[in-house]
Amino acid sequence: MDTTQEKVHVNPGSNGDKIDEISDTEQGTYEQGIQKFHRLGWKRLTILLFVEAIALGSLSIPAAFATLGMVAGVICCVGIGLIAMYTSYIVGQVKVAYPDVTHYADAGRLIMGYFGYELINLMLILQLLFLVGSHCLTGTIALVTITGSDICSSIFAVVSMVILILLAIPPSFAEIAILGYVDFISIIAAIGITIIGTGVQATQSPGLSHVGWSAWPSPNATFYDAFIAIANLTFAYSFAMCQFSFMDEMHTPKDYIKSVLVLSILEIIIYTVTGATIYAFVGQDVRSPALLSAGHVLSRVTFGVALPVIFISGSICTTVLGRLIHGRVFRNSNIRFVSTKVGWITWISLVIFITILAFVIAEVIPFFDNLISISSSLFITGFAFYFPAIMWFKLLREGEWTSMKNLAMALVNCCVFLIGITVLVLGTYSSVYDIIEKYREGQVGGTFSCGTLS
Repeated sequence: MDTTQEKVHVNPGSNGDKIDEISDTEQGTYEQGIQKFHRLGWKRLTILLFVEAIALGSLSIPAAFATLGMVAGVICCVGIGLIAMYTSYIVGQVKVAYPDVTHYADAGRLIMGYFGYELINLMLILQLLFLVGSHCLTGTIALVTITGSDICSSIFAVVSMVILILLAIPPSFAEIAILGYVDFISIIAAIGITIIGTGVQATQSPGLSHVGWSAWPSPNATFYDAFIAIANLTFAYSFAMCQFSFMDEMHTPKDYIKSVLVLSILEIIIYTVTGATIYAFVGQDVRSPALLSAGHVLSRVTFGVALPVIFISGSICTTVLGRLIHGRVFRNSNIRFVSTKVGWITWISLVIFITILAFVIAEVIPFFDNLISISSSLFITGFAFYFPAIMWFKLLREGEWTSMKNLAMALVNCCVFLIGITVLVLGTYSSVYDIIEKYREGQVGGTFSCGTLS
C-alpha cells in the first residue's frame, strides 16, 4: 500500500489531544496556520495590551478622581497600576514556564483542575462579552454626540454593533496589531484634546481658581460611589486578562517583560495625568466617559477622534473571545486556523453571534460607569489580582518556605489576593445596588429604549 500521501503529526495541546493522521494538504495547512499565528513580537504585544486595556479605562478615570478626591485618586491610580504590573509579570512567568497554556482558562486547569478550567473559561467569556458590550455602548454614545441627532439611540447601537463585527473578522492578533497603532494615536489624541479643551474652558470666567475640585473625597460620595470608582480604576489596568492569548502568538515569549514594563509605565503616567488634570479643570461636574466633559462642540470633535479606539479595541476583545471558543471547538481540526471555507464560515458566524450578545448587554445596562464597574468587580479582580497571586503559590514558588525571598513574596501575594477579594465583594455589591437605584429613580427609560445614555 502506498503511504507517501499520509503523514503522522502530533499536535500537543493543553489537553493532550492530537491529530493522528493527516494528508499532505492538511499538513501544509497546519504548517501555514502555525506560521500565521506565531508572528507576534514584543512591540506588537505592547500595542495589543495597550489598546485592550487603555481604551475605555482612561475615559472613566477623571470621574473616579472626582469621587475619591485628588490625593486618594492619585494614590489608587498609581498603586493599582503597580499591582497590575506585578501580576502581569506573574502571568507571563506562568506562560514561559508552561508553554501549552494558550488562554487564561488553561492556567485555571493548572491551579484548580477541571473545575478551575471551566470556571475561568466562563469568567473570561462573560468578561469579554461585557467588554465588547461596553465598547458598543461607548460607540453609541459617541455617534449620538457626534451627530447631535434625535434618532433613537438603539439605532446607533446597531451601527456600532455592525462596525465591531466588521473589524473583528481578521482572526490573527498580528494582523489586528497593525490597527492597534491607529488605536494608540486615536486615544492619545482624544485625551490630549480633552485635556487642552477643558483647560482652556477652566481658564475662562470665572477662572481656574474657582474650579470645584478637592484634594479629599467628595462630601456627597457614598460607600457605593467609592467602590464603583475603585472598580473603574481596576478596569483600566485589565491587560493581564488577554495576556496568555496574546503571548501564545509570540515567536519569542520571554520578550514579554519588555512589553509589560513599557505598557505599565505608560499606563500609570497617562491615567494619572488624565485623571488629575481633567478633574482639576472640570471639578465635581466631570462626566463619564470623560470626553463628554469637553463641552458640546469639542466633545463632538474628541469623540470623532476617539472612534478608532472605541471600535478597534472592542473588536480585539471579540477576536480574543472568538479564538477561545473557536479553538476549543475545533482543537483537533485545521478549521481552527481559519484558512478554509468552513473555517471562515464558522469564524464569521461566531464573531456575529458574540457581538449580538454584547449588544444585548449594552442595552440592558446602558450606564457607562456601572457597566465597567460591575464587569471589573466580578471578573477583572480575578484576572488582575487574586488568580495571579494563587499562581505564584501553586505554580511558581521555588525552594524552602522559610527562605526570606519566599516569605516576602508570600506576603506580597497575600496582600494582592485580599485586595482582589475585597473589590470583588464590595465592588460587585455597590455596582448592582447603584444600577437598581438608577432604574428605581427612573434615570433610564428601560432596556432597548431610546432613553438618554451616560
